[in-house]
Amino acid sequence: MEMEHGADLILASASPRRRELLNAAGYRFQVIASDVAEIDDSALRVEELVRQNAVLKARSVAGRFPDSIVIGSDTLVALDRTALGKPGNLDEGFAMLSRLSGRTHSVLTGVCLLRLADGREQIFVEETRVTFRPLEEAEIRRYLSLINPLDKAGSYAAQEHGEMIIENLEGSWSNVVGLPMERLARALASFEA
Repeated sequence: MEMEHGADLILASASPRRRELLNAAGYRFQVIASDVAEIDDSALRVEELVRQNAVLKARSVAGRFPDSIVIGSDTLVALDRTALGKPGNLDEGFAMLSRLSGRTHSVLTGVCLLRLADGREQIFVEETRVTFRPLEEAEIRRYLSLINPLDKAGSYAAQEHGEMIIENLEGSWSNVVGLPMERLARALASFEA
């Protein structure tokens, strides 16, 4: 979908998954990754963390492109109200997947749409509940051998062999991948209205 009025759409993220989701939905956009340092404050609720990081990313890019609609986004996995970000190494990835095994967690994505020229801003957080199958150590190691967990919140990717680990998903599948496309489409439509 091309934005109305010839508006430019910019994704302020280097995430290949977000780029793939926007491409698959037919949007015309450019990628200008934000270089802002993300907030990582355990005193904040996970919903607030993803919201603030999405706003930071959008604002860091929007200043250079005031006439464009900039999409800032941040995704975290939350278990027992604790954020699970990207693992630092494979051992951390294994530990995260072990904690998620047989349990239900939330995937939260904060999204900020911003166009500075007319002061338009829309911010929302989407939550999807994901239940993992009970996983044996060998199953976790096999899964980790098939994907690169180091660039994925919670050490997993629903779109990469997710059937091996995911038992049930309640909510937006694309949100678990990295961008809640259903809600984003509605937000972009109302943004241009």
